[in-house]
Amino acid sequence: MAGTKRSAEISIVGEDSDLLSIKPLGAGQEVGRSCLIVQYKNKTIMLDCGIHPGRHGVEALPYTDIVAEDQIDLLLISHFHLDHCGALPWFLERTSFKGRVFMTHATKAIYRWLLADYVKVSNISTDQMLYTEKDLEKSMAKIETIHFHQEKEVNGIKFWCYNAGHVLGAAMFMIEIAGVKILYTGDFSRQEDRHLMAAEIPSVKPDVLIIESTYGVHIHEKREIREKRFTSTIHDIVNRGGRCLIPVFALGRAQELLLILDEYWSNHPELHDIPIYYASSLAKKCMAVYQTYVSAMNEKIRNQIAISNPFIFKHISNLKGIDHFDDIGPCVVMASPGMMQSGLSRELFEKWCTDSKNGVVIAGYCVEGTLAKEVMSEPEEILSMAGQKLARKLSVDYISFSAHTDYEQTSEFIRMLKPPHIILVHGEQNEMMRLKTALVREYQENPEISITVHTPRNCEEVQLYFRGEKMAKVMGNLAVKKFEDEQNLSGILIKRGFSYHIVDPTDLSAYTNLKTSTVMQRQILPFSLPFNVLHTALVQLTPNIKSYTIQNKRALKVFDSVVIVEEDNSVIVEWTASNGDDMYADAVVTVILQIDSSSAALETVKSLGDSGNKLEPEDSLIKFLHDMYGEDHVVRSTSGKLVTVTVDGKIASIDIKGQKINCDNELLKNQSASILKRHSLCSI
Repeated sequence: MAGTKRSAEISIVGEDSDLLSIKPLGAGQEVGRSCLIVQYKNKTIMLDCGIHPGRHGVEALPYTDIVAEDQIDLLLISHFHLDHCGALPWFLERTSFKGRVFMTHATKAIYRWLLADYVKVSNISTDQMLYTEKDLEKSMAKIETIHFHQEKEVNGIKFWCYNAGHVLGAAMFMIEIAGVKILYTGDFSRQEDRHLMAAEIPSVKPDVLIIESTYGVHIHEKREIREKRFTSTIHDIVNRGGRCLIPVFALGRAQELLLILDEYWSNHPELHDIPIYYASSLAKKCMAVYQTYVSAMNEKIRNQIAISNPFIFKHISNLKGIDHFDDIGPCVVMASPGMMQSGLSRELFEKWCTDSKNGVVIAGYCVEGTLAKEVMSEPEEILSMAGQKLARKLSVDYISFSAHTDYEQTSEFIRMLKPPHIILVHGEQNEMMRLKTALVREYQENPEISITVHTPRNCEEVQLYFRGEKMAKVMGNLAVKKFEDEQNLSGILIKRGFSYHIVDPTDLSAYTNLKTSTVMQRQILPFSLPFNVLHTALVQLTPNIKSYTIQNKRALKVFDSVVIVEEDNSVIVEWTASNGDDMYADAVVTVILQIDSSSAALETVKSLGDSGNKLEPEDSLIKFLHDMYGEDHVVRSTSGKLVTVTVDGKIASIDIKGQKINCDNELLKNQSASILKRHSLCSI
């Protein structure tokens, strides 16, 4: 049984619940800010914590407002790309997260340098920066590493990882909770390239597969054809006297392209006078990391390293920055970042775009909202970082070396694992829906395989139910007794992790550190109404009520177990703790609170009235609410001072100027307060 709902509320997934909840906080029907929350058996896991490459400041973050960060047990990072780990320093240092974080050794080594470079080249003001280099340094101490196929356990959550291809150190995580297995692929590639092996096929079949849908139903051209087109395009650009810009991320596809270019230049002596530059401040550090983790690469590289280091290039020079660059003639420059939203690749593009002899080769996937994505449509002009319009005359070629699965690879991967449930993430809406349609069509006529495909938006919850049998072992004195079929067994149920044992109460100290005792429960509740009003209300609950006095104070005994004593403007509720009496006491307390709730509600409203902070900017808040709940669920008043959010029939009225929230639903109210706080404290 499965369902999907869009809600402001996080489902309460207790230990005894059969509900598995999966909710994207980012990468739901979009590419960027990958972040998912998985909840099952009172365990909470976050998968990746990235930023959106096309946005800045808090707008780039995943929607972590809707989760209790301090309740997350485990955070797993699949690889070092910014859209999967770029928000991690912020999450570790600026939120209440207290759980444990894991990534592979290579990912941790590269994460440190890649995010330091991101902090330096980000073209935004200091008060919009999500974190500093100091935050990044502090986050390193909190990150633990895991080897491929190494099994670990945190708070009853078992997990291990497989090689995902894609980039050096990329991992697919298999998570097991109470026998239910979930595979998160992150970004992966089933095609071996010049230096990386293909993603593994897990030996264990998952119950739920969370898989990327970046390329939808597209099929990649063969590697040999792609490489030939790439080198020929670059050859043509430099032959006509132009400069060739290849925007890339400092690590990942850059190393693959460097291997291709160095080999091509070696085979073409006529190009030896034309320089190739690898323009990144991380150039030397990158190569050092790649040389360190050669064992994580494919067999071809491992064999070659014994003869000569393939990452020591003959025809490629490192370029630290534009100040060290003599722009005097034809050349090839590989510069970061890959989507040209800032940094050296953006500077060179603006410098070269007005000359038709020059060319840019886009070699990777481009996210909506970035210059690289805009340039792919070959506009007549572009807007510079300084706000000037520049004519776009240089040639634009898109030759994808993006190491994501295409439809053939994705389909084969699913066919080999046959998971009952597939959750598509990390894909633009149209591509994701095309992939869903293709997968449904592929399996709808196969009665032997039942597969359900889910495509949740950001903040939309997928609910799956797994009802497994619970087995309990009888231990101690109870195990000595002989029981007949259908005979009732009475004892204490002990739970360790997800294992159960039944013991006699006399054996409790032998199998646990616990001792038996009697606990008297006592609660003092505010109550300003006449005591006889309470008696009348409780009669509606049960006729089993006795009236008497205790030390000259009126008292009631309900269900023969719960005692209520009248005090000044309050009542005392007492009972002996037990499963049954606790239930009776809960019912009595509920009645008391309900009939006295009007005054409590007034106090709540009053306390909220003084909690506002000044909110700036207003438009940023409205856009954030539109993204989170959908435009149809957010209405702004004509004065602009009041915003009404409606989710599942629950309404929150937000006074932007006074930062007051009027909402009867506690969860929606708390979420709204968290959003207000984050948007009023952008300078962090």
